[in-house]
Amino acid sequence: MILRFFCFSLILFSSFSYASFPPLQPLIDELKRGDVFVIPPGTYSGPVFVDQAITLDGQGKVTIDSGGKGSVIVLDTDGAVIKNLHLTNSGDHHNDLDSGVQVRGNFNVIKDNIIDNCLFGIDLQQSENNVVKRNAISSKDEELGMRGDAIRLWYSFENKITHNTINNTRDMVVWYSKNNVIKNNVSHGGRYGLHFMYSQYNEVANNEYYDNSVGIFLMYSDGVTIKNNIISHATGAAGVGIGFKETSDIVVADNKILFSSIGLSIDVSPYQPDTKNHFTNNLVAFNGIGIRFLANWKDNIFKNNHFKANITQIIVSGGKTANRNEWDGNYWDNYEGFDLNDDNIGDTPHEIYAYADRIWQDVPGAQFYKGSAMLELIDFLERLAPFSEPDMILRDKKPLMDVSLRIVDRDGKDEADINAEAENGNETELERRLKRYLQ
Repeated sequence: MILRFFCFSLILFSSFSYASFPPLQPLIDELKRGDVFVIPPGTYSGPVFVDQAITLDGQGKVTIDSGGKGSVIVLDTDGAVIKNLHLTNSGDHHNDLDSGVQVRGNFNVIKDNIIDNCLFGIDLQQSENNVVKRNAISSKDEELGMRGDAIRLWYSFENKITHNTINNTRDMVVWYSKNNVIKNNVSHGGRYGLHFMYSQYNEVANNEYYDNSVGIFLMYSDGVTIKNNIISHATGAAGVGIGFKETSDIVVADNKILFSSIGLSIDVSPYQPDTKNHFTNNLVAFNGIGIRFLANWKDNIFKNNHFKANITQIIVSGGKTANRNEWDGNYWDNYEGFDLNDDNIGDTPHEIYAYADRIWQDVPGAQFYKGSAMLELIDFLERLAPFSEPDMILRDKKPLMDVSLRIVDRDGKDEADINAEAENGNETELERRLKRYLQ
C-alpha cells in the first residue's frame, strides 16, 4: 500500500513539474513571417511547431522541455532560424524519429543549440540548403544500439553540417543524399562517426572522429571526398577507421587514421567499371591492421601515404594479393632497403609477402593466437626457409625513405602557421592531440 502510494505520488509530482512549465507554442502562434523573437529567459514546455519563416533566439537562457513526448521542435517551413536554445527531453519512439529538431524544409539555420536527452538530435528529411552549425548534441542514456542518430540526412541535398560537437549518440547518417558538406565536426562515443548509404558527391573535411566503433563508413556512395580528417581509437572487434563497400571515384587525402583495430577496410571498391579510388598523403599509423582488403580487388591508387607502426601493414582476406592496385611512392616503416644515391627513393622495391600469418587471416579461430610466441616462431621459420612459394601481397616500386606529409590542422592552419606558433611558444594543435593520445 505504501509502495503504491509512493509510485502514485512520484508520477503525480513528475506530471505536475512538467505541467508547471509555460507552453511556448501560444507565443509562436502570435508571430508573423519574418519576425525575430527573442524568447524571455526561462523553461518552456514543448513540443513546438514552426510553420513560417521566423527566428527563435534563446540567447543561451531558454530551455524547451518536450516532456518525453515527440520532437522538441518541428520545423516545417523554409527560411527559419533556430538558435541559442537548450532543447531537451524528447520522446523515445524510433519509428517517429523523436528529435531535438525535425527539419522538413529548405534554407533553414539551426545553430548554437544544446540538444540533450533527445533520442535523435537533428533530423533532415527531403530538405535542402539548410545550415546545421555549432550545435552540441547528445542522445538519451541508453545502450549504444538503442540511442538515436546525432544528425540524420534522408533524401536531403546541398546542406552544410559544420562545427558541431557530438557525444554519446548512435550514428551520424547520410542516406540517399547528395552534395552535402560535412566539415569541422567532432564526434566521439558512438557507433558510426559518419555513415554514408547510397549518397554521392559529398565532401567530408577537417572533422575529428574518436572513440567510435567505426570512424567513417561508405556504402554504395560514389564521388565522395574525404580530406584532412582525424580518425582515431576505432577499436573493438569491428573497429575500422575508414571503410568502403562497393564505393567508387572517391578521394581520400591528408587524413590521419590512428590507433584503430583496422585503419582502412576496402570491400569490392571501386565497384563501377572504369573508375578508380585515390588514397594520397594519408598517415595510417598505430593500427592493428593498416589496410584490410576483403577481396582480391583492383584500381585503388596509393601514393605518398605513410604506413607506420601498424602491427600488420596489410592483409587480403579471401584472395591472394593486393598487387592489382597501384602502389607508388609510399613510406613503409618496415622497408629493409637502402638509398645509396640519396634521392629519397629506395633502391629496391618494397615487397610484402604472406607467410604463416595467412593462418590467422584465413582461419577465424586462429585470430586469437595472433601475436603469440608460437605463431611468431612459425612465421619466422617460414620466412627463413619457406616450405612453399609465399604469396606476394603488394609491390611498391618506389618506396620513400622518408615521407613529406602536408600538415593541416582542423582550423585550416598549414605547416607554416603551426611552426610559427611553435616559435612563439604557443602549444600547437598537434601537441595537444599527442597529449590526449598519451593519456
